[in-house]
Amino acid sequence: MRTATVEATSTNVKLDRCVADPILSYGGESAERGGSHGLPLVPQPTERTDDPLNWPRWLKYIVLAQVSVMALLGQFSSAAVNPAFVDLAREFQITTVQASYQTTVASVCTCLQSLMWIPLANVYGRRPVYLLSTLMTGLTALGSARAPSYGALVATRVLNGIGYSAPIALGAGVVVDIFLLHERGRAMGIFAVFLSNGAHLSPIPCGFIAETVGWRWCFYLAAILHGVMFCIMLVALPETLFFRDSKAMSHESPRHSIRSRLALWGFRTPGRSLHWREIYRPFQMAIYPSVILCAIYYSVLNGYASIEFSVTVAATFSQLYGFNAGHLGLSLGLSLLIGSLLGELASGPIMDTIMRRARKRSPTDNIVPEVRLNAIWTGAILVPAGILIYGLTVHFRAPVAVPCAGMAIGSFGLQVIASVTYTYCSDCYKPQTSEVSSLFNVMRQLFGCTLAFYSIPFGNKVGYQWSFTCFAVICIVFFLPIVWLMRRGQAVRERLGKPSFNTSL
Repeated sequence: MRTATVEATSTNVKLDRCVADPILSYGGESAERGGSHGLPLVPQPTERTDDPLNWPRWLKYIVLAQVSVMALLGQFSSAAVNPAFVDLAREFQITTVQASYQTTVASVCTCLQSLMWIPLANVYGRRPVYLLSTLMTGLTALGSARAPSYGALVATRVLNGIGYSAPIALGAGVVVDIFLLHERGRAMGIFAVFLSNGAHLSPIPCGFIAETVGWRWCFYLAAILHGVMFCIMLVALPETLFFRDSKAMSHESPRHSIRSRLALWGFRTPGRSLHWREIYRPFQMAIYPSVILCAIYYSVLNGYASIEFSVTVAATFSQLYGFNAGHLGLSLGLSLLIGSLLGELASGPIMDTIMRRARKRSPTDNIVPEVRLNAIWTGAILVPAGILIYGLTVHFRAPVAVPCAGMAIGSFGLQVIASVTYTYCSDCYKPQTSEVSSLFNVMRQLFGCTLAFYSIPFGNKVGYQWSFTCFAVICIVFFLPIVWLMRRGQAVRERLGKPSFNTSL
């Protein structure tokens, strides 16, 4: 029987008259299903109850909450001790700059180890990787808290960075596993706001903790939080990896209940084994302009609208306003956190609304992911504006509320950009979402590691008003390739084709 089906990919939606596609149906039957907006669901869910796309909404958001909190805790662990560098340096009799090296080492390990976690998750499942990495992060945070020497602290921080890199790299892939195309904007925005704000949140409690009970309790807090999340995920985080390829589905376990996905093991990808070439998969995604241009743009803006504030605020606010560690953590953390939360409230609904309107206007035409990029303009304007406000008001010694407002505005724009770029790339290359997320993470971490070496000396030499003006101009320049993607992205993607790996996910 001939019937209308949906040819669904992560890059377009096309209605056609054809025989049912076995990849988009189950049991040999046509499975076209429509959503509440009267349009076909993309991708088309199977008829199995354990298909994550068929899970009830409450369960999807429970899973989203867990992976989002874990991404936040990863960044939280990375920056937990930052407000206490002076105390740490005094105890181990080193300089404050040397005290910061343990955070740099952890960040470098984070971006490198994420290249290993993704292949493991694609072969053996998301759930075992989340549990293993969370347990590892909690134990190594405990080791950092009890380190008897600075060398021991650096060693435990290396292992700590390896552990918390997993949820940072895998979260976007889980979002794509469980949410339909028209739902991903809001869901990816929620994940992105947690991912972006771990480092913003940690200075608020840890600054006061370091002042009252000592810097070691910054790590004790991280260990306790990871222990709690391990217990929660053990009973409440089902496996989200699902094989839509008809050949892979034929080899899957006959267990089709959601409860069966709480097993600790047993979801290995059929016909696939771990291979060393999986490590460089994220770098293979760099040949696609839609990915590499967004990754570069996001990395640059994350550096100048988030990390740059963190690097300079201690030097500027302590000198201008006489702030101590607790006050520094509060002013920095609250400014960036409030801006990011407001940015998320704006970005997700706007993206989803843009996609729904585009599909209603052209229900029989291709709806390309580049439509989502129309939501990025707000962030592209606000990030340079926030950077300029901060730099100019610090130079002219404005009241503390004004540079804090500049940080909040920059953070608002950065959150919009993070949500749009992550969701756009996942729409373009859904099966490779984890690799795309890993590439974003590697570039973000590597660019951020360089800022501490030149930002303060540059500002001291030319003045913060000129250094931050330079950073704002750089952000504008790197936006121009995104404008080009809005116009030419679809044509370039069609010419380059699709990656050949992860096609069954």
